[in-house]
Amino acid sequence: MGIDFHNAKNRKTFSTRKADSSWVNAIKDLIQFNNISKALDIGCGGGIYSKALSDMGAISVTGVDFSEEILKAARENCKEYQNISFKQGDALHTGLKSNDYNLLLERALIHHIQDLQKCFEEAYRLLEDKGIYIVQDRTPEDCLLKGNDRHIRGYFFELFPKLIEKEIGRRYNSQFVLKTLSEVGFREIQEVKLWETRKVYENKQELLNDLSERTGRSILHELNDSELNVLINYIDEAISTEANIVERDRWTIWKAVK
Repeated sequence: MGIDFHNAKNRKTFSTRKADSSWVNAIKDLIQFNNISKALDIGCGGGIYSKALSDMGAISVTGVDFSEEILKAARENCKEYQNISFKQGDALHTGLKSNDYNLLLERALIHHIQDLQKCFEEAYRLLEDKGIYIVQDRTPEDCLLKGNDRHIRGYFFELFPKLIEKEIGRRYNSQFVLKTLSEVGFREIQEVKLWETRKVYENKQELLNDLSERTGRSILHELNDSELNVLINYIDEAISTEANIVERDRWTIWKAVK
């Protein structure tokens, strides 16, 4: 089981949100965008964060993803942005020009990558001297925080402990990320934690519908339809509020400089 990123029916699963101000403000604290002429968004999915980089001041943005189906949604999502382009490519072998980018973002990517060193080496190759590398993902500690009215993801693992092994098995701890960045040659490495607002739901039913579609949640593709329904009912009973649900996930962001 698991999500098929190349299936047309999953095309828009990563293009329906907008980058929240919590993320924008965190990135602006790390980067001076008046110095960013060429940005690269690897693992861009539906282009949500490609748009955000452009809105924040990047003069041009290139989004890269290995799924042509998801890139179709990205192009549609970003059709009003003349300064954003997309290319199909692998994070370990993008085929792009060396030493050519001021900023490289890899958000929610590295848990899909088995060889982290090769991923970081490709990033190092692509960045110009003093270029900035932003890696954002969840550590095992981020993933397994208790569920509540705002941290919806926590309920997944409370109800289905079998998901814990899957989730932890694909997540890197921060010490390994920091060590690998340093070994590849990056410097000025820093780590910050972020509670990023994923989405604001007007009512609980809107959240439950979102869960039923597995929208932007690859871990839910590990559950069959019956299990997913059990989870939705569990969350329905667990959440005490009926309106204005602000869903947040905790992330770790690593910033490094070439």
